[in-house]
Amino acid sequence: MKRSRINEILREGDAFIRSHGYVMPPFAYWSPEEMAKRGAGLIKDRGMGWDITDYGAERFDEMGLFLFTTRNGDAADLGADRGMLYAEKIMISRRDQLSPMHRHNIKAEDIINRGGGKLVLELFASAEDGSIDRTSDVTVPVDGELRTLDAGGLLKLDPGESVTLMPGIWHAFWGEGADVLIGEVSTVNDDKTDNIFEMDIGRFATVEEDEAPVHLLVSDYEGWL
Repeated sequence: MKRSRINEILREGDAFIRSHGYVMPPFAYWSPEEMAKRGAGLIKDRGMGWDITDYGAERFDEMGLFLFTTRNGDAADLGADRGMLYAEKIMISRRDQLSPMHRHNIKAEDIINRGGGKLVLELFASAEDGSIDRTSDVTVPVDGELRTLDAGGLLKLDPGESVTLMPGIWHAFWGEGADVLIGEVSTVNDDKTDNIFEMDIGRFATVEEDEAPVHLLVSDYEGWL
């Protein structure tokens, strides 16, 4: 993705988030220079911040996702069963924009429709080897009630509704009718190692630097900070 396009998407996404009354943390608006000056600390180490991805396919309007990680714990604490064991994101799934089929080994997550159109999730259970089980029903908690769908069933969430996805649940999602503001509350998030995709794709975009970044993406940190 060209940096100019990323900057454009970032500005549009920020305006959409603000339109729903969600207030971003102060570090969201640090310039790259201020981020470098402050050293970033936990922000860099825990992958907090802006994240705009086309999954390396360069078709963002068709397959992509806008994310901002507001808080994140340390994966090392999971084995100790104590510490900051949670994470939170705000995301935008555009109308008919696919976030492709994937699962997590460790992360459990609540996916919440915070406003806009319907959020549609396609769901599958995992087979014993971790692959997609295309025959078995899948059961997920939806706002405290268990709901069972056929394999590949579509779960549609209106604003205010949410679903809990446990590790191993295969899921893809997109906005229906309009762009959707999504909240995510989860176990510690590790986007580098805990995303298992059905397709042969990457988690982050490849960036072409045709202009200066307005704000750094989490995938920029290693090269900039």
